[in-house]
Amino acid sequence: MQKKVKLVLFFFCLGMWFCNAQSVFGRWKTIDDRTGNPKGIIEIYQKDGLMYGKILKIVEKGKENAVCIKCDGDLKDKPVVGMTIIKDGRKNDDNEWKGKFLFDPEQAMTFRFKIWLNPDDPNELKVRGYLAFLYRTQTWLRYKG
Repeated sequence: MQKKVKLVLFFFCLGMWFCNAQSVFGRWKTIDDRTGNPKGIIEIYQKDGLMYGKILKIVEKGKENAVCIKCDGDLKDKPVVGMTIIKDGRKNDDNEWKGKFLFDPEQAMTFRFKIWLNPDDPNELKVRGYLAFLYRTQTWLRYKG
């Protein structure tokens, strides 16, 4: 009987560990914080210890094949799908990722950023963009599709 209790306790602890081991890396559905509508699917990945993110798909109706009209230089009139919108994020001691390159292709603007998992729900990613002392935070949802 005691072996069964220990086995159940072991699997319970193992399950709790896996639940808490969620990562910011993976695929996320972006949600417009003003309209509440889904906009796109972003893949956040790690390369050489740094965080990067690229647009995999646009889900907003009518914008599936959008190009970066407002962009300058090499990005001018390039497809938004495939663009790297997060570069060189670094993890800090608070399990947040911070960096200086969060690109919004609709506005053709680059922001400083902070990204972290919602401590109450590891399937929610908080993405905050800073412009000087102003900021805006979006909640992205883990994408399982």
